[in-house]
Amino acid sequence: MSHDTGLVLVLNAGSSSLKSAGFTATPAGPEPRFSGQMEGIGNAPHMMARNAAGETLADHRWDGGDAPANHAAALGVIVRGLDQALHGEAVLAIGHRVVHGGVDFAVPMRIDEATIAALERLVPLAPLHQPHNLVGIRAAAEHFPGVPQVACFDTAFHRTQGWAAQTFALPPHFYDQGIRRYGFHGLSYEYISRRITEEDPKLGAGRLVVAHLGNGASLCAIEGGRSRASTMGFTALDGIPMGTRSGQIDPGVVLHMIDTLGMTTAEVTRLLYNGSGLKGMSGVSQDVRQIEAAGTEQAERALEHFAFRVRREIAAMAASIGGIDALVFTAGIGENAHRVRARICAGLDFLGITLDPLRNAANALEISAPGAAVRVLVRRTDEEGMIARHTLDALRAG
Repeated sequence: MSHDTGLVLVLNAGSSSLKSAGFTATPAGPEPRFSGQMEGIGNAPHMMARNAAGETLADHRWDGGDAPANHAAALGVIVRGLDQALHGEAVLAIGHRVVHGGVDFAVPMRIDEATIAALERLVPLAPLHQPHNLVGIRAAAEHFPGVPQVACFDTAFHRTQGWAAQTFALPPHFYDQGIRRYGFHGLSYEYISRRITEEDPKLGAGRLVVAHLGNGASLCAIEGGRSRASTMGFTALDGIPMGTRSGQIDPGVVLHMIDTLGMTTAEVTRLLYNGSGLKGMSGVSQDVRQIEAAGTEQAERALEHFAFRVRREIAAMAASIGGIDALVFTAGIGENAHRVRARICAGLDFLGITLDPLRNAANALEISAPGAAVRVLVRRTDEEGMIARHTLDALRAG
């Protein structure tokens, strides 16, 4: 089969969701055909799919015994839908988002049994995501026997960071054992960096601070298209507060929870990964829209703390690259929550960051005030498109 034409399928498996997207392989690169997402896997699944024009292809909810109970079953539903939509068109390759690549995986890789075994050893570093990534890989191999699969790593983009940015203040043998800052959301940052470079090569070659603010959230300092620092570290639990994750926390608090409060490590893990962040602080939800609508003092404090932490890290990221030419907001909160963006940017005038309130409220592509020293941009990220491009490149490389 020619590597220049055909369908590239992209799978992005989360803890309770499975995103899928289809791209037509062309000599110029992947062209989007459709995208879909199944949420609530194992509970009350909801599947939606749209074509490249945004038209709805599927919108289905399950509330009975026939609901897909796991990621393998969910992929089966998606595959059956694909069979009907593609009329026998063959799948050329399958690309997967894999959250943790560890020390060894710094570029997209063709998947074989040795790769899978290596990725399984990294499960403790990304317990919410890595197991589901692997389930997606195995399920895809079962549904598409013989079709090449490619793993694209969220940590890979950050391997350009220097030693000082990657290390912890521990004895060196811990670094040598792989205990270091890896950073995540790399596929999103890589896409944003490439897009900005395509739009404005001079800006893309400069100093960007990108805020990927969604249910998972982090920031990255990018200089000349390369990651120089990021807020996430050894795991995707570090950095700024997220939807349900605490972000950075004093290690002494964890020791206190275990030694003094008598919590087990499993209880602490559930608290920090699933019961903290915006959801835990607000007592409402991890959804910013619901938190803003609640209007309670507790909800207000959750948003205030979130904005404070993001604002602090914007300055830290700028310091790590000696300044800032543009601040870019992306992902669900970053792209849509204009009130949160306003909270974050309030007080950043000293960096040259000032918003235009009307453009910000309209979620415009550029929301900085006229004449501001630093451009503030809003861009939709496209991790699936980045995975499709990497998958095609790996396939053509042989």
